[in-house]
Amino acid sequence: MSSDAPGNVLFVVMDTVRADHLTPYGYDRPTTPGLADFADEATVFEEAVAPAPWTLPVHASLFTGLYPSQHGADQENPYLEGATTLAETLSTAGYDTACYSSNAWITPYTHLTDGFDAQDNFFEVMPGDLLSGPLARAWKTMNDNDRLRAIADKLVSLGNVAHEYFAGGEGADSKTPAVIDRTQSFIEDSDDWFAFINLMDAHLPYHPPEEFAEEFAPGVDTTAVCQNSKEFNSGARDIDDDEWADIRGLYDAEIAHIDAQLTRLFDWLKERGEWEDTTVIVCADHGELHGEHDLYGHEFCLYDPLVNVPLLVKHPELSADRRTDTVELVDLYHTVLDALDVDGGDPATPGDTAVPRDPTRSLLADDYRAFDGVTDPDPGQAAAPGGDYGFVEYSRPVVELKQLEEKAAAAGIDLPEDSRFYSRMRAARSPDSKYVRIDRIDDEAYRLDTDPDERTDLAGTDDDVLAATERALADFESDVGGAWTGAAAADVTDDAVADMDDEAQERLRDLGYLE
Repeated sequence: MSSDAPGNVLFVVMDTVRADHLTPYGYDRPTTPGLADFADEATVFEEAVAPAPWTLPVHASLFTGLYPSQHGADQENPYLEGATTLAETLSTAGYDTACYSSNAWITPYTHLTDGFDAQDNFFEVMPGDLLSGPLARAWKTMNDNDRLRAIADKLVSLGNVAHEYFAGGEGADSKTPAVIDRTQSFIEDSDDWFAFINLMDAHLPYHPPEEFAEEFAPGVDTTAVCQNSKEFNSGARDIDDDEWADIRGLYDAEIAHIDAQLTRLFDWLKERGEWEDTTVIVCADHGELHGEHDLYGHEFCLYDPLVNVPLLVKHPELSADRRTDTVELVDLYHTVLDALDVDGGDPATPGDTAVPRDPTRSLLADDYRAFDGVTDPDPGQAAAPGGDYGFVEYSRPVVELKQLEEKAAAAGIDLPEDSRFYSRMRAARSPDSKYVRIDRIDDEAYRLDTDPDERTDLAGTDDDVLAATERALADFESDVGGAWTGAAAADVTDDAVADMDDEAQERLRDLGYLE
């Protein structure tokens, strides 16, 4: 980067926001007028691909430049270990760094916040100071033992239930204004800075502020609509067309609140004279399903409303334009390093994996995604030397699965083990096609150029485009450690409480699981 390039980076993740509900992506409701104005001076990417369909592995990829199977942070191992984070690298390079969010996965206990000079988690039930203490150690003890993993599931289930209870109702208070306020305070006290924020409004449950609910979901009772995706996915709860419309209205209201708060932050940066000196990245970590493919939420599949995410970037090297080439969120790690002219690649701890800046993965570089010239390619570069494909990975969602099983059992429903609910998945995606490898049910394949809603599964048919996509996926799988051809064990048992250490047992006693 040149010496007159922006010296700061603001990185915004709108958690659980799907692209087709945003004004810059053609939505017919005015959910995001602020982002529409931002799009006038930013590049809008239409084919951005998330590396996973949920928060933890996506953020670990954003912070390390690694694919999920490389960094290993997932529900069966819910912490990032052995990798140097973007914040660690930037802090060492002299930048002030901050992370503010209200997402329970972005906390010290997962190690995603390692390296940030300033951090706070506004999650209402399990705050960061608790998650970095006894509960974190109990969680790690249980997840390191296969037989105890179900106990860890129960801990998270309790947190989810409590969060839904305390965050619910008409008096629910969004944490987004506090996140924005804290970000402004950090910037005021900093010179060269990197600020990362995650805004959780659009994540279930939906209880938008009244002014936005009145505009986008007038008359909708937030306590009457289905706010638990597992109830629907398990078959325990039906949702008719009118209720889906109410749910989408509440979702839109939450997005509108995000937009208003982001506009407040952007206007403040302009008033301070820092806007021109700031690279701004706005994306979603994943989207959400509202009945498409008979699913609710962001589990158990890799359909485009989840993994084809919004991405808008403002930087002098990028024109105010729209682009339809493949972009991977993994590339944003390198884009931030490039924007701040930091090489990276130095382990924060001896033995850590530390990914150096790679110009072929920086949105700001002339040779972006020219992977055919890379001497030591990563799995995605090796599988797609032309840069045409993005790759997605989804390990078995043990926490979501446990909750799904509980809802099904309460309704007298048996979930088949050979189903998508128990499946691990990987996908290769280009703007024209997608191939999904699934370990318990048949693979899926779609021609996105003619079937953008993924209604016609063409796996097993004679289609040259899909055949090439499947080959790219097979090459990626080979590089990351082999294809998921064998189904993982379905059972997650909890028959070994006696194996837990005293501290872990005491935590469960406090929470009512042991007597």
